[in-house]
Amino acid sequence: MTHQPDPDLKSHTPMMQQYLRIKADHPDTLLFYRMGDFYEVFFDDAVKSSRLLGITLTQRGNSNGAPIKMAGVPFHAVEQYLAKLVKLGESVALCEQIGDPATSKGPVERKVVRVITPGTLSDADLLPEKSDRPLLALSVLVQRKQLTVGLAWLSMASGALRMMEFVTDAGAIDARLKQELERIAPAEILISDATDDWLRASGAIARTPVPHWHFDIPNGRRTLLDQLGVATLQGFGADDLGAGCGAAGALLKYAQSTQGKGLGHVRTLTVESENEFIGLDASTRRNLELTETIRGQEAGSASPTLFSLLDHCRTAMGSRLLRHWLHHARRDQRVARARHAAIAALLRSDAAAGLATTLAAVPDVERITTRIALLSARPRDLAGMRAGLQQLPSLRAYVDMCNREADAPLLREIQTALATPTDCLDLIERAIAPEPAAMVRDGGVIARGFDAELDELRGLSENAGQFLVDLESRERSRTGIANLRVEYNKVHGFYIEVTHGQTDKVPDDYRRRQTLKNAERYITPELKAFEDKALSAQDRALTREKILYDQLLRDLARHIGLLQEIARALARLDTLAALAEHAARHDWCVPQLVAEPCITIVAGRHPVVENVIERFIANDCAFSDEHRLLLITGPNMGGKSTYMRQVALITLLAYVGSYVPATAATIGPIDRIFTRIGAADDLAGGRSTFMVEMTESAAILHGATEQSLVLMDEVGRGTSTFDGLALAWAIARHLIDITRSFTLFATHYFELTQLADAHPTASNVHLSAIEHKDRIVFLHAVQSGPASQSYGLQVAQLAGVPQPVIRAARRHLALLEAQSVQSTPQFDLFATSAAIVPADEVAPPQLADALRDALDQIDPDALTPRDALEQLYLLKQLALGPAA
Repeated sequence: MTHQPDPDLKSHTPMMQQYLRIKADHPDTLLFYRMGDFYEVFFDDAVKSSRLLGITLTQRGNSNGAPIKMAGVPFHAVEQYLAKLVKLGESVALCEQIGDPATSKGPVERKVVRVITPGTLSDADLLPEKSDRPLLALSVLVQRKQLTVGLAWLSMASGALRMMEFVTDAGAIDARLKQELERIAPAEILISDATDDWLRASGAIARTPVPHWHFDIPNGRRTLLDQLGVATLQGFGADDLGAGCGAAGALLKYAQSTQGKGLGHVRTLTVESENEFIGLDASTRRNLELTETIRGQEAGSASPTLFSLLDHCRTAMGSRLLRHWLHHARRDQRVARARHAAIAALLRSDAAAGLATTLAAVPDVERITTRIALLSARPRDLAGMRAGLQQLPSLRAYVDMCNREADAPLLREIQTALATPTDCLDLIERAIAPEPAAMVRDGGVIARGFDAELDELRGLSENAGQFLVDLESRERSRTGIANLRVEYNKVHGFYIEVTHGQTDKVPDDYRRRQTLKNAERYITPELKAFEDKALSAQDRALTREKILYDQLLRDLARHIGLLQEIARALARLDTLAALAEHAARHDWCVPQLVAEPCITIVAGRHPVVENVIERFIANDCAFSDEHRLLLITGPNMGGKSTYMRQVALITLLAYVGSYVPATAATIGPIDRIFTRIGAADDLAGGRSTFMVEMTESAAILHGATEQSLVLMDEVGRGTSTFDGLALAWAIARHLIDITRSFTLFATHYFELTQLADAHPTASNVHLSAIEHKDRIVFLHAVQSGPASQSYGLQVAQLAGVPQPVIRAARRHLALLEAQSVQSTPQFDLFATSAAIVPADEVAPPQLADALRDALDQIDPDALTPRDALEQLYLLKQLALGPAA
């Protein structure tokens, strides 16, 4: 059992008293306490850190009569340990020595300078390169039966602050929050410590409770005004938001406390509305595999995602923006058209190769800018910024080349934003050495000629070599000791070394400093005076360099806004260039976005699947105001799901602003994309596979509109045949008559194909297949009309089901089909009841056909006597009915 320190500080040592006072302010956070070259953790923190990091747990000394459990990590390697802890959802408070050990009476003064949490990261070593890890705050106002939900989220690494509000009810908040959290993908969520838990859908996301009063709306509004430096929020569209402002206030207060300073890079606010983006719920993002596989994993070589396929970006900024675009396709067609025009201009010019090469030399300007604002940028960050800004003239020239022959306002806007910030670049070029050290404490960071005092101090230190050579020559001449040496080491400083056989020649002014086995080391007044001066100059040079570097960061802070604009322009240019490169490489076309309701795709392809199979069969899709539901039948593995997904992905890509994998595509207004595909349970949430299926179906029926695209695959298969058929029929009818969404409805219930006979807005298509030598061949081509059969037994045979099982299934299938002919209710899907056709009214030709089919399935030579008897009974039952 771990030792809990006594709350009475007087009973502890002075060092532990200091530690416990600081720890009391961070009770739920691991405290990394700086002691010399290590960060130490004590008591319960040591036990936990040892377990999570795999470091040695020891104990050292006693405090209040009990041993102190202790573990530690080297300060120069702390980033790797922090990265591991943050990945595990832990937070760490870094406590540094801020006092001078030489003048301190008792423990050196220490202070927590920064708290590192999953949602407040800005260090390059701790962040994933191609995705954001925002911090989100949630505020819920309860007003009678309605809930007003306010969300505010901040990407600490970029300074992007966003906010939104929506109104819902208690029954729907879980699903709605799940949808928004899937879209935003926060790393950490701030919740009030005094409200109900509205975050059942947050899964493994780290939750941090903060005091309820932090969400106060008036205080939140004042905090926002102060942060943005404005007198009103009206210009941001946030003046009428309440819960959102409360969430933003709590968010900013928490973020500032973790950094130990202001957030100088948070300079603007974006208010998002419910209707701004094409709606994608969590299951749709998962089913379409936008940035993760259907199993929730990052893309791999064998399991690519849409993002991994399109990510030809040369900068991390571009990759992050591409990921954002895929999850935030704007409904406003003008946004996508502007991107289409920019891609067209890039494709028409010869600038693509040069543009890609130049972008590859640009560092992560966005995140370096943030570290400058937070005064945590390292010397090589600034060297990288310098290299990136030096590429701007070339990038502007390439963009200008693209603009000459095209009408692409977005590229002109980007070109303007890429103007070189002359003052900022000049300052970095003058201040930072060509190849600076990794850390300021190592020296060699500030360039020569930037500061006269530093140059003088460096000169004193660097001239030591020549002074020692001269001194050695003079002393050899004065003493007559030919092998006398003048040297230096970090432990003993400067010294004159004389071998034992020559010590009788040593002058009187030599003072012994150290005795060795074969020599004596001496110091002289002249050498001692030089030592004091040289070593002092070296220390003073490092101190001066630190002062100059800190001042440089403060001077660069006034350029933060301009650098952020440049970063945004670089990211957009990189993303557009990546989309253009992919379009050219894979023969994608520019989609036409129109005001009329339609989705017309000619020779469409699945953007991911076409890259992983040798020959992809392209297919058309045609929706219009008069033609809104496609009933899709065909065999398993025939390509129904691929066809449905490719229609959704082509539609989404068109609104992202990308070209699409098709010969031609014309797409009208789209507000949401829904998918109900595949079988999955939620055992932790107490939901069966069928319950999950019905929950997702309910969300579609409640949320879809005439401008929605709906994909429904095998609805009703998780229950009994008649229940499932009835539900699938009712859901399809609702989508046809009430919702009127553009719907792709795949099913194995062939009875549903009758819907097209009574509803002119519905039609049948099927994925074709043929049998060849008792095997099935999938053609993957979409053809009009319903499928003739499902080929279930053939697919089972392909899967390796044993032949005796296949033969038994064929025999039983014949029996079931014959029984169905005789006694199964014959459904009129458009009537309110089912009419039963009695067995004795079945026409003799039908019975004869059924008997013939059953006999065809029997192989007499393969039957045992018992099997033969069983088959005889089955034939009798088939001929005379169940009563036989």
